[in-house]
Amino acid sequence: MTDQVLAGKVAIITGASRGIGRCVALKLAENGCNVVIAAKSVEEKPGLPGSIYTVKEEAEALGVKALALQVDVREDAMLEAMIQKTVDEFGRLDILINNAGALWWKPVVETPMKRFDLVHQVNARASFYSTQMAIPHMLKNDGGHVLTFSPPINLASLPGKVGYLLSKWGMTMLAHGLAQEMADEPFSINALWPATAIESQATINFKLGDPKTWRKADVMADAVLAIVSKKPGRQSGNAYIDEDLLREEGITDFVKYRCDPEHEPPRMMPNDFPDAGLVSDA
Repeated sequence: MTDQVLAGKVAIITGASRGIGRCVALKLAENGCNVVIAAKSVEEKPGLPGSIYTVKEEAEALGVKALALQVDVREDAMLEAMIQKTVDEFGRLDILINNAGALWWKPVVETPMKRFDLVHQVNARASFYSTQMAIPHMLKNDGGHVLTFSPPINLASLPGKVGYLLSKWGMTMLAHGLAQEMADEPFSINALWPATAIESQATINFKLGDPKTWRKADVMADAVLAIVSKKPGRQSGNAYIDEDLLREEGITDFVKYRCDPEHEPPRMMPNDFPDAGLVSDA
């Protein structure tokens, strides 16, 4: 079914030269979607395998068209060119995956403003602007999907990550708010986040766990596929967790997503998310 749904459609995936972004791009390509590989890396480097060109070749080998674009999402001109070149090349834009991200897990007093600005530029600001520019092109055709890779709002997770979560929850708030603003349009925007740590260059390079605690990026890619295969406007404004979403879709075998076949990674995200509210001084 997904082959028919996505065949001939066009998706932009930011941060797609490796890791989750690469996996998502190839999953969409497997299902007939033309893909735009948008990332900074134009050549492989030690500790940073892959580039926009290697992923382009992988996608084209799956029988779709692919476009490699060097994009630093902090630069407005590059984001503008990303959208325009996509439309010039393919004549349409159906899916935008805001995957590019910057990481900084430190307390407030250990967060230089230069780092604070970086995570906000890469995470919240780039997602906001690229989404804003994508909308008119999506509405010219059959509507579209936007995904922000950002977590549900959970105030208990704030300590030690305040600057970072301000930027990531900004992406989630974009999904919640824009869904309401465009409730009458054939347009969906949702947030998506993993239940467990995911094997990526970030988790490897920052030593965030080991294979026993990681799932393969395929779990996120399968969740993306489940979302964007639905008609635009049908489900919007949600902050999904990959495992929970896939279970709702009828997937029960999560062993295949383990990096270490003998160990089930621990869940990092809570099972339930209370409504965000002000902390009482009572």
